[in-house]
This record gives sequence, structure tokens and C-alpha cells, in this order.
Amino acid sequence: MGRKTFDKLFLEALDEALASLGESAKQSIYFHLERKFKIRKSDIPHRVEEFAEGLEEIFGLGARFIEIMVMKRLYERVGQPLEWDENKELVFAEYVVAAKRSFVKGKPN
Repeated sequence: MGRKTFDKLFLEALDEALASLGESAKQSIYFHLERKFKIRKSDIPHRVEEFAEGLEEIFGLGARFIEIMVMKRLYERVGQPLEWDENKELVFAEYVVAAKRSFVKGKPN
């Protein structure tokens, strides 16, 4: 069995977080992201900032709640402590980059 890539872990965390809102809500979010913002689900790991902007446009301040759910699930999957400057405001796209860095660093060669 091959090792999971960070992109796959990220999409699993995203799926799980959105599914907690209900399956129809999850499908609706993916639909709107693709239709309105031209962001396919498979593109999200490479377009994190645009994804976050799309969520904010759809949900306003509620997007923060979804981002936090995704971050929690991503952290569980990465299984490595994140290198993060705690004095800095948490920005979703930057968090994803920090998680990816921790994931790559923690992989055995």
C-alpha cells in the first residue's frame, strides 16, 4: 500500500469537516465552489487561498468555523506537531502550508 500524499490527507480532512454539516450541505458547497469559483474539489489543495475566499463569500464569518473544523481534522491526520508562530493571526492558507511542512518533515525517508 502506498503512502498517502499530503493532498489526499487534506482532502480527507476537508471531506470529513464538511460532512459534519450534513451530506447534502457538503455536496452543495463543492457544487458552488466549482460552479461559482471554478474550483474543483481535486484543485483545492493547490488553490487553498481561493478556496478560503470562496468559503468566505458563501458563508461570511461562518467560514471561519468550517476552516477550524478542517484544521482540526488535518492536524489529526498529519500526526506531527505544527511549526507555528503563536503570535501570528491564524490564516487558513498559512495553516495548511505549515501542516504540509510538518507532514513532509515527519515522513520517514
